[in-house]
Amino acid sequence: MKIRCLLFAAVLLGLIVDSATAEKPNILVILADDLGWSDLGCYGGEIRTPNLDSLAVDGLRFTQFYTFTRCCPSRASLLTGLYPHQAGIGLMTSDQSAKFPGAGDKGEAFPGYRGALNASCVTIAQVLKPAGYRTAAAGKWHVGDSETPTKRGFDDFYGFVGGYGVDSWEPRMMTRLPAGSPQRTYKTDEYFATDAITDHALDFLADMRKSSAPWLLYIGYQAPHFPVQSKREDMTGYSEVYSQGWDKIREQRLARQKESGLIPEGTVLTPRSPIPHPVASKRLSSWTEDGNNPSWGSLPTDRRADLAQRMAVYAGMVTGMDRNIGRLLSDLRANGELDNTLILFLSDNGACAEWEPFGFEMTPTPNPVPGTGINQGTQALPNKLYRGDDLPMMGQPGSFPSYGSGWANACNTPWRLYKHYGHEGGIGTPLIAHWPLATGKDKMKGRFVHEPAHLIDIMSTCVDIAGAKYPAEQDGRKVLPMEGMSLRPLFDSADGRSASLSPRLLAWEHEGNRAIREGKWKLVSIGAAPWELYDMETDRVEMKDLAASQPERVADMSAKWETWAKRTKVLPRPTPR
Repeated sequence: MKIRCLLFAAVLLGLIVDSATAEKPNILVILADDLGWSDLGCYGGEIRTPNLDSLAVDGLRFTQFYTFTRCCPSRASLLTGLYPHQAGIGLMTSDQSAKFPGAGDKGEAFPGYRGALNASCVTIAQVLKPAGYRTAAAGKWHVGDSETPTKRGFDDFYGFVGGYGVDSWEPRMMTRLPAGSPQRTYKTDEYFATDAITDHALDFLADMRKSSAPWLLYIGYQAPHFPVQSKREDMTGYSEVYSQGWDKIREQRLARQKESGLIPEGTVLTPRSPIPHPVASKRLSSWTEDGNNPSWGSLPTDRRADLAQRMAVYAGMVTGMDRNIGRLLSDLRANGELDNTLILFLSDNGACAEWEPFGFEMTPTPNPVPGTGINQGTQALPNKLYRGDDLPMMGQPGSFPSYGSGWANACNTPWRLYKHYGHEGGIGTPLIAHWPLATGKDKMKGRFVHEPAHLIDIMSTCVDIAGAKYPAEQDGRKVLPMEGMSLRPLFDSADGRSASLSPRLLAWEHEGNRAIREGKWKLVSIGAAPWELYDMETDRVEMKDLAASQPERVADMSAKWETWAKRTKVLPRPTPR
């Protein structure tokens, strides 16, 4: 009798657990790499993105969503719900701190710059697993070679752990974890990274469905990060579109943004953004000697053909990513999961102005060992001008082009500047949220969310909707509390605002570039240059600097930035020798 009672209790408990987890939504987070604010059709772009546009039509578009200014800090913030320096990745994924004077034997003097997720943070996967979730990740990791996805809560992973750029035609750049797990093989000339990442993501979904548990899937596409490479069918017709040049493309994008209601009717188009100063221009390898973007009409015919083809390849890369997102959506529909899956699509930063010397000759290591990354070589390619028969080969196997600052400026329409900087072109990105069962299909359908939101909010949102408990400790180590706030109240807010979220203080730092946002006010600077002050309600394009006329506000917000920077391990900041 006791045995029967125990068996009955176990079955009953199992039913209760299954019932509880069955009601929890699945979560799909899709992160693009270096996508500009205006690239998607639903954000004013001319690039073909029908699948993402359909999510926007049936979901929410955030108009003031912020990331960090660069790939790995943004990924650290998204995964942990902390500011990136708190998680240990204030710069890139190598231990920057030990390279500078006063760092100490192990760089302990600069804890915000260790180059890998530290013991004071947990990932979304680590938090959701105790709440009954299966977890998987595919694509770009880039938050520390030693802190692999399977060490940080993900059951399965396919993608690249180290390195910042991928040869999309080269399968040897990818790693499958846990080691020895099943993975797909590809015939010669059949492999393309965006497709392969999606192939494995679909395999992970099929495997996770074998249990009744809800799931978390995190996909970090390599698209459209340089080198820009595209399948020919994805870039069909784009060369003709971009032969009209970036000046007309910017004007067209702005007009569509206003027509859709994405931005206020009175928004002006900013002047063509240079790379801010000669040092940065040289370091980021501007394709022009002075870092300025010329008018399209001033360029020679052969250079215009070269640049139009670069943007065509980039656009094809975005279309290819959208095509693969369509495969994911079809799979969710076929399995009856689309309505109760929270889908979040975003980019890691604004568009990238870097030029070809960053397109290194990529020498992949066969079956790379996690922790070693990829040998990306050191032989920089020249600023090649593609002509004649070479032009159609751009972005195909063996070529590693970038598209340069002129097109990056267009991709960020109408904002100023780029990836690396705290101005809107560096930190403003799309965010599409789609979850029909959240509040009912009609409430979410096609609305704009105007409330400022941030990467730190993704963790809080996932914890909220999953009914998970964020830990105070992990493996005997104290964990920093979440910095963000749940976006759930915005999902059913008729006016796209939430009293629980606004006004609040948000702040940024990368490579000395700084910014702080408090309510409608934003303070921002390039490196050690003087602070600029903008009213984001009337001047989000950051054209009317009010710093000189409001010195008290500048002093107050600057002091708040210093306090934030000390609290979040931005300061002390290592200084080069």
